[in-house]
Amino acid sequence: MLVVDNGSEPEALSRLRTASSAAGPPVEVIELGRNTGFGPAANVGFRRWLERGAGAWVALAPHDALPAPGTLKAMIAAAEARPRAGLACADVGDGHVPVVDPYFGGMTVPATGTGAGWEPVDYPHGTLLIARRPCLAEIGLFDERYFAYCEEADLGLRARAAGWEVGLVRGARVTNPTMRSGSPAVDYLMHRNTLLLVREHSGRYHAGIRFVIAGWQLARGLVQPSSRPLLFSATGRARGMLDFLLGRYGPPPASLLLQAGEPASAAA
Repeated sequence: MLVVDNGSEPEALSRLRTASSAAGPPVEVIELGRNTGFGPAANVGFRRWLERGAGAWVALAPHDALPAPGTLKAMIAAAEARPRAGLACADVGDGHVPVVDPYFGGMTVPATGTGAGWEPVDYPHGTLLIARRPCLAEIGLFDERYFAYCEEADLGLRARAAGWEVGLVRGARVTNPTMRSGSPAVDYLMHRNTLLLVREHSGRYHAGIRFVIAGWQLARGLVQPSSRPLLFSATGRARGMLDFLLGRYGPPPASLLLQAGEPASAAA
């Protein structure tokens, strides 16, 4: 087991060191010292795994993912039955599957399959995913420009373009009980990264349409507060759109983290 620590607070890091040293199986902790983002931190673990040549599959999960007993076994069994399966994710129990819209980027839609087993999807969600060694070796790792959000969609589309299958294993349950609500930084990342994803995989025309839609939604939210979604930060959205135009990627601006009361150590 490999734990990549993305700049935990000192008390939490101390607990991690104690728990990892007392664990039964060998646990390696890589301390990055700061929040490098979901994709970049995951890549640190992926590279270590690829270099060591240990096993055909690697599993990735954030610290607060809670897989049910047997989930990983079921995921690998379903994927192993498909020679071209490259990426797969667990079932979060919402009855939806991840898809990528050419204008709106990554989203979920109601599942069409029933029961348990493999269901094709456009990309694996990041709550718990597995990746096959030859797949990652061929398509590469997460695009670190995204920092967080949309990098799984980009990875899934690249895998499918290379001829790999991507699926969700229905019935292999995982929960994420401490998933955080939105913030200005999240709104920023979602808007900037969705525009990047659409441009990279659907083209500049689609990205232009998506930009116009995002601008209209921003203006409507400002003049008609009742139309705002639960996650709405005018500053975050506007800054995300601007940084997309300027080609600024990576961490969110420190000012947006401070608005949400978060440490600015994750910012550029």
